Amino acid sequence: MSYKPPNRAPGSAPPAGPAALRRANLSLVLRELRDHKVLSRADIAETTGLHRATVSNLMAELLERRLVREVGVRHAGAVGRPRRAVALHGAHVGALGMEINVDYIAVHGTDLSGRVLVERRIVHDAVGSGPDGSVRRLAAVAGQAVEAMRRAGATPAGIAVAVPGLVDVTRGVVTLAPNLSWHELPLAERLTSVLGPLRLPVRVDNDANLAALAEYTSGVAAGTPYLVYLTGEVGVGGGIILDGRLLRGADGFSGEVGHLQVDPDGAQCGCGRAGCWETKVGLAALVRAAMPEQAYGLPGRPVPDPGERVSDIADGLAAGDPRMTAAVAQVGEWLGLGGSILANLFNPRVIVIGGYFASLARWLLPHAQDQLDRLVVAAPAARCRLVASTLGFGAASRGAASMVVSDVIDDPTAIIGTSPRPAPV
Repeated sequence: MSYKPPNRAPGSAPPAGPAALRRANLSLVLRELRDHKVLSRADIAETTGLHRATVSNLMAELLERRLVREVGVRHAGAVGRPRRAVALHGAHVGALGMEINVDYIAVHGTDLSGRVLVERRIVHDAVGSGPDGSVRRLAAVAGQAVEAMRRAGATPAGIAVAVPGLVDVTRGVVTLAPNLSWHELPLAERLTSVLGPLRLPVRVDNDANLAALAEYTSGVAAGTPYLVYLTGEVGVGGGIILDGRLLRGADGFSGEVGHLQVDPDGAQCGCGRAGCWETKVGLAALVRAAMPEQAYGLPGRPVPDPGERVSDIADGLAAGDPRMTAAVAQVGEWLGLGGSILANLFNPRVIVIGGYFASLARWLLPHAQDQLDRLVVAAPAARCRLVASTLGFGAASRGAASMVVSDVIDDPTAIIGTSPRPAPV
């Protein structure tokens, strides 16, 4: 199996014509199966509005491409005729999602049906390595993940990389990632070049946007149409779901909530401004207050896994360490204050907190929810609650993998290696 990516910019309209209509119908069928797991051909015809004969022809092509599989018989009602059921398959088609952050690289590889093939997080000093070193490390990690996926029987159709910063998604350029010290980095192009013989299409997007998509599709508040997701890393970003759609903004740069100025007299942020929200609630701020001897940026100290830092703080909190307890209470109050600004602006039903926020939710949430309830103008009518993500530090890489899956579903005909019979639109 190989995959030929569509010859068009992400998000642009596909060309018109019979082939495009057939491709759109194939995609429509796959999306129904992704959303409903198991359906009969008759079910698909009813939900899509396509003629049953059209669905049968489309299904024949999808079966030949091994993108769906038959899973038995379903009965329509107690005495209805039996219907052959089908489900999303694609065990031979892989999707590789990655995230690079200040102190780690995360990997999440799946097949088309969502079976997890590889998942890991490795320590990486992105700032110390610089852009060139980080691209080389990303390529090395990607190569290892691709080999693991191939051993599991799936060939990746593409790679998507989540980055904590402003991303020009169409060009695959990281416009600004202040915590990584990256500026105008053509990451997609550079990574594609270093990957060389793998010849995989590379997409790049903002980490919080991808994590928000993962939360909306498979997280603790899945399906909530008005949702805000907050990353809990060294930096803080936000992904905003409004009416079931990701809010990108006019230029694709929405969600930079970590740079809301909440304290004009506060510490300098990596973006160059003072008093940004992430200087109050980011992991670097918490570590500096809770265990200053482990603070980020100290000379001569290796960069530990963020999970280790958070685990140490959790142990201290469980033991009643007064310095850590005070630090977490303060972060929780600032978390609630910033969350109230988002609640007043977007009126979400849920604010999902991820990353280290979720790991320490037991101690953070009471302080944060109190502040949120106090500061939301429309409370209690707004009914906004803070909940902890269950996806951990892997939310962005999971969302990145789902973006590759969406690319395949958008154009199933790009799967090469079979010779499907021509099918009417």
